Amino acid sequence: MPSFRVETPGGCYSAIVERGILAQTAQHVPRHGGKVFVVTTEDVWRHQGGALARGLVGVAHEALYLPGGEEQKRFGPLERLAEEMVARGADRSSTVIAFGGGIVTDMAGFLAAIFMRGIPVLQVPTTLLAQVDAAIGGKTGVNLARGKNLIGSFHQPLAVLIDPDTLATLPAREYRAGLWEIVKAGVIREAGLFRFLAKHREDVLARRPDAVDRIIADAVRMKAEVVSADEREGDVRRMLNFGHTFGHALEAETGYTRFLHGEAVAWGMRAAVHLAQTTGHLSAEDAVDVLEMLRLYGPIPPLDGIAPAHLLARLVHDKKTVQGRVHFVLPVRIGEVTVAAGVDDQLVLASIRSALS
Repeated sequence: MPSFRVETPGGCYSAIVERGILAQTAQHVPRHGGKVFVVTTEDVWRHQGGALARGLVGVAHEALYLPGGEEQKRFGPLERLAEEMVARGADRSSTVIAFGGGIVTDMAGFLAAIFMRGIPVLQVPTTLLAQVDAAIGGKTGVNLARGKNLIGSFHQPLAVLIDPDTLATLPAREYRAGLWEIVKAGVIREAGLFRFLAKHREDVLARRPDAVDRIIADAVRMKAEVVSADEREGDVRRMLNFGHTFGHALEAETGYTRFLHGEAVAWGMRAAVHLAQTTGHLSAEDAVDVLEMLRLYGPIPPLDGIAPAHLLARLVHDKKTVQGRVHFVLPVRIGEVTVAAGVDDQLVLASIRSALS
């Protein structure tokens, strides 16, 4: 049972990777707390709700449903759920269990952060992307039309319970979207993980337990270490944005309906690799290796009809932009990245065009 400790000023907790851990959920709910609300979506509850309910035997709980889809990751649904919680008797002693994918982990975490100025949240992610990224680190929030996650807060959970068994019902496209976040972990900090992904592609895509458990554990350990070192993205945590600056622009430009988050990040990594090579940060050999890895775990959905200039214009609205200066996370070699600001717009535009082609 790999368990990775996250220690931050905002809270200390464990991210536990264990098949069947849903059966132990009740052990992580505050003993003398108030009402427990499971925030999920109807499809997740239909496929996985029974397992969670068995893990909450003896703990009274009620399910609240968010609408699915990145385009629904807005403030309105949270207001509706908050009203519903009040109607059902929620108070400052209540607990939220975030049970679902990355959208649910972000939104339910934000709901817990702002309800009565903050109540506990337990993260129980059910998609690969949420397990290795969204559920860990306390980042919560919702989107605006102009940009992704522009409203939110840091709210660390009680624990993160990662059960790889939940991936059995995950559609292939959703599974691949999560794999690209694991590829990201390999590029930015975990060269050994990168090599494993290159060597064991068939095992990973076939979801063989040994391979899946290995890559999840490596990615979770990496993120736990980074978040512990830098909770609020003032320094080392910025590396986790590799692919995200470009990817978030792509999601916003397409109305959050055309690409899954992991797909947009995969394209964003491609654009960042082109920019890193153009600016002299990355060798041609390492660039080929990263681009080949993205191809191996692809395909990225078609990119036709997207205007490069529109994506360039959206970059300034990214939440990592400071005083109009866009900060790009660029690979230096496999397992190491740097942060570059003040990159010439024409170079950025050329990289976007290359990545779209």
